[in-house]
Amino acid sequence: MRLLLAATAGLLATAPAAAAPADDFRQLLADHWSWWLSTNPEDATVLGDRRFDTQLGDPSLAGADAEAKQAQAFLDRLDRIPAAALPPADRTNRAILRTLLAQAVEANRYGQRAVTFNTYYGWHTSFAGIAQRVPLFTKADYESYIARLAAYRAYNAAAIATTRAGVKAGYAHPCEPLTGYEKTISGNIAETPEQSVFWVPFRARPATVAEADWADLVARGRAAIAGSVIPAYRDFLAYFQADYLPKCRKIAGVGSTPGGPAYYAFRARVETTTDMTPDAIHQLGLSEVARIRAAMDRAVADSGFKGTRAEYIAQLRADPNNFAKTPQELLEKSAWTAKQIEAWMPRLFGRLPRLPFTVAPIPAAIAEATTTAYYNPGQLAAGRPGTYAVNTSKLDQRPLYELPALTLHEAVPGHHHQVSLQQELDLPEFRRHAADFTAFVEGWALYAESLGTEMGLYDTPEKRMGQLSYEMWRACRLVVDTGLHAKGWTRDQAIQFMLDNTALTRANIEAEVNRYMTWPGQALGYKIGELTIKRLRSKAEAELGPRFDLRAFHDAVLENGAIPLSVLETNIDAWIATQKAAGKVM
Repeated sequence: MRLLLAATAGLLATAPAAAAPADDFRQLLADHWSWWLSTNPEDATVLGDRRFDTQLGDPSLAGADAEAKQAQAFLDRLDRIPAAALPPADRTNRAILRTLLAQAVEANRYGQRAVTFNTYYGWHTSFAGIAQRVPLFTKADYESYIARLAAYRAYNAAAIATTRAGVKAGYAHPCEPLTGYEKTISGNIAETPEQSVFWVPFRARPATVAEADWADLVARGRAAIAGSVIPAYRDFLAYFQADYLPKCRKIAGVGSTPGGPAYYAFRARVETTTDMTPDAIHQLGLSEVARIRAAMDRAVADSGFKGTRAEYIAQLRADPNNFAKTPQELLEKSAWTAKQIEAWMPRLFGRLPRLPFTVAPIPAAIAEATTTAYYNPGQLAAGRPGTYAVNTSKLDQRPLYELPALTLHEAVPGHHHQVSLQQELDLPEFRRHAADFTAFVEGWALYAESLGTEMGLYDTPEKRMGQLSYEMWRACRLVVDTGLHAKGWTRDQAIQFMLDNTALTRANIEAEVNRYMTWPGQALGYKIGELTIKRLRSKAEAELGPRFDLRAFHDAVLENGAIPLSVLETNIDAWIATQKAAGKVM
């Protein structure tokens, strides 16, 4: 119509020029990010986008299909934008987004998509921490929180339906790791709303909420907890005990489930960001175990102990002086270790994040079934610090000689430093908040443990053995995870292999093996990522010689956030070339 009108007026009309590839890509990024926020509504709230404040997402299989369909649509749009037509930074953004979208599409093809929880994570444990994640400052914040409490029973029912479908198709978890798992559900069932963890935000009125509004918010919060949340946890507990547990599988590895071998190979690719096969990963693990075992033998000899490595480790495990007497003691020693490390941060990094972190106990409802510690990211916009969460259950299984390595990994310069810094980088939103490549994130945190040597933190034979044991732990993961899921290992075989090769206590080892059995492949990224970063550091040191700057190298590794290992290698090679061109090497 516009062309006809122009011709009538005697004007020369031309069709509008096609949008430039860079413009198409920017629009795609904006559309994708808006969609991602809509499918992750709690994250949207945390990040300051309040459009989805009443929502909890969709855990149904239909929801998974819809997300995969939309991911494929974005993938098709992305493939129509030629990488060569984009500036270098956007070529990297395009490659990373394409990797994430392709993984999402492929993941939905496997029946294992109906597995909704593991011993490390579940929708029920995640929701139990919602008050620690979302902002709770204003009346609007509380309105959002109450709406989600009220919506939880329907969400829980949909998650149970997905789980039920997965069990029917043959995707139940193995039986052994589920012993005691019901505590992660029942631990969140309170007799009254006031006794519930969900009541914590209602204990005191924020100054920003008027007294006239507070009584109504409290009453509605109480009703939502009593009428939706507590009944939902009771629903899940009843389903888990009566229906799920009787159908747990007897074989440990996911390879025994329908399509299991192909699914595990996919999981290995995703978690390592490499094309390594499970067998190649297994062999790498055996090689690393042998190397670290020799280092442990040398450490025993250097300690002056007259006996074998196994005898030395047995002595460490049996000595009560190596364990905290109270939960508070363990928390205080963890905090003190963190503060010692923080003194080193400006010496090892040129750029530090603004967000602080705190040390807190892992919630009692999940402590006995989970690992020795973990990190929960914070968010400045939500007024929430990062959290180094320490397991204060089973104190006789939490050796103090492991604290330096543990704290380096979970707090600084490990997860807190890397994740908080990523949130502040000048990157597209999806890379700042939604790109979570295990091999990079966990590989960096494991590399961070090795920096304790330069900090002088491993200043006793016990701490040195603790550090080597932690490195051995991650090497064993390559062997055990692939053993369980690709080679037919039993749980007992996996436990014994780790008892024979690490200084971890049995309770920690059992919790770890349970995690590997219910979360196939996730544990593979740590060692492969760490080995890549160490190799790149050695390469930079060799090529730059005395001009090598460790602070600059660390900043270069982290300056693009979490990325596939192949992208990291390309970036560091470019950084080395830039240092040479700038005259850093004489």
